Amino acid sequence: MSLESRDDRGVPELTARVVRASFPKGTLAVRVREALGPMFDDESFAEAFSVRGRPAVSPGALALVSVLQYAEGLTDRQAADQVRARMDWKFLLGLELEDPGFDFSVLSDFRARLIEHGLEEKILDLVLKRISGLGLLRSGGRQRTDSTHVLAAVRTLNRMEFVGETLRAALEVLAAAAPQWLTGLVTAEWVRRYGARIDSYRFPKGDNVRTEWAEQVGRDGFTILEAVYACEAPAWLRQVPAVQVLRRAWVEQYHRDGEEVRWREGKDLPPARRRLSSPYDPDARYGVKRGSGWCGYKAHLSETCEPHAPHLITHVVTTDATVADTEVTEAVHQGMAARELLPDEHDVDAGYVTAAHIVTARDGHGIELLGPVGLDTCHENHEGEHFAQSVFTIDWQAKTATCPQAKVSASWSDQRKSSGTPVSRVHFTAQDCASCPVRGKCTKAANGKWGRSLTLLPQDQQEALEDRRREQLTDQWQQRYNIRAGVEGTISQAVRRTHIRRTRYTGLPKTHLGHIFAATAINIIRLDAWLTATPLGKTRTSHLARLELAA
Repeated sequence: MSLESRDDRGVPELTARVVRASFPKGTLAVRVREALGPMFDDESFAEAFSVRGRPAVSPGALALVSVLQYAEGLTDRQAADQVRARMDWKFLLGLELEDPGFDFSVLSDFRARLIEHGLEEKILDLVLKRISGLGLLRSGGRQRTDSTHVLAAVRTLNRMEFVGETLRAALEVLAAAAPQWLTGLVTAEWVRRYGARIDSYRFPKGDNVRTEWAEQVGRDGFTILEAVYACEAPAWLRQVPAVQVLRRAWVEQYHRDGEEVRWREGKDLPPARRRLSSPYDPDARYGVKRGSGWCGYKAHLSETCEPHAPHLITHVVTTDATVADTEVTEAVHQGMAARELLPDEHDVDAGYVTAAHIVTARDGHGIELLGPVGLDTCHENHEGEHFAQSVFTIDWQAKTATCPQAKVSASWSDQRKSSGTPVSRVHFTAQDCASCPVRGKCTKAANGKWGRSLTLLPQDQQEALEDRRREQLTDQWQQRYNIRAGVEGTISQAVRRTHIRRTRYTGLPKTHLGHIFAATAINIIRLDAWLTATPLGKTRTSHLARLELAA
């Protein structure tokens, strides 16, 4: 398709007259058009279209329809039907009433083009710039971030179901792409074993029998892989995505010693972050948080939270389900900086905060990262009072530590954790600790070379950590931090309005693009609520809680 730029000449006179007569109070689409005008111009997406070929449907219109699609929870087919049937949508898009719209398949092609050319963020960027032009969004102030789980558009499978379905999916593709080649490999037994979806199969009872079944699947899979990678096999078979998934899954799940095939077990398996969870979505991973597990992704939403301006989503990060929140903090700040929307204060929960993040946000971006850090639990097994690290006096230049009883450390060594974090290990001698009158409050180290030991971060991080531990115990800090809880309402709205907790697509890039559409839709909805002076919803309180409050 080629892009023929279309100048927006405003809403056609007949469309405007009919819509205003039909909706005297307006609708979301009408009010957004009147407040923001044409939000997306075709030139913003020009690089995704060639200069030759048949004319393409206006990408600016497709971007707007994609956002409306998430605002109203519609499928591609339903969204395309709305363009033909809804007068207020025609008003927003600047179309004549008799405009026939477009085929729904164009929306899928548009999403693919955005991903192929790295334009996923463009939709949100353009809307935020337009809102900034109204004076409702600026850098500085306060923002807050939180994450929610996102279920992949696939079933969660156990290991036996996974290997069986992975092999069955590859056989299905090969049976369609190279039926004559596959006929020479499989038997009637294979058809009985893999003819139906594995999740409809009743596995045999008993661990030994199930292990034999899994190993049989492994041998069958290696038979297919050997045939595909044989010299006489068509080379294109190796490029079939289902075959590539099969090859990777068998490396992760099985050992092969000659003709013997065995399950990998325990630590012999790759970590969850590197292990496939579904043959149909290679990017999805199985994650666990607070005892709940899911197969899919995580969405991190950041929003403004100024009291006298609409609360708008400024940044979206999508990761697989195994990525910890601490790994996303810096990416969020860099994304805010790219949009020139860095806050003065960033409110997050404990999952996003480490001492290193506090220092990096402060020194690298000028942001105060406000969130609780873990308390000193190095001696939490002590009953009653114990000496935390904060009561030790650290001389960073001399590389010594002095305990509350005025004993000076005997050893200081700079090391690194397995994660690469630099730390300093500080030790006191066993002789000093053995004769100490308050030893029971300080250490339970057994007799040996060393007594009490400390693990210190680099000086700027350790000092920031100790400062935060003191601050977060005060009522003033707690009251200031209370604003963070409001982001839960944003996640709730995104879940109810755009169904963000279940992705429509397979793959991380498409899932992230869907989250961008969802965030943009929420921004438009909130802008409309702000312009119409719609009050924010109140936190729901149960009848029982009301009784308690009344008492």
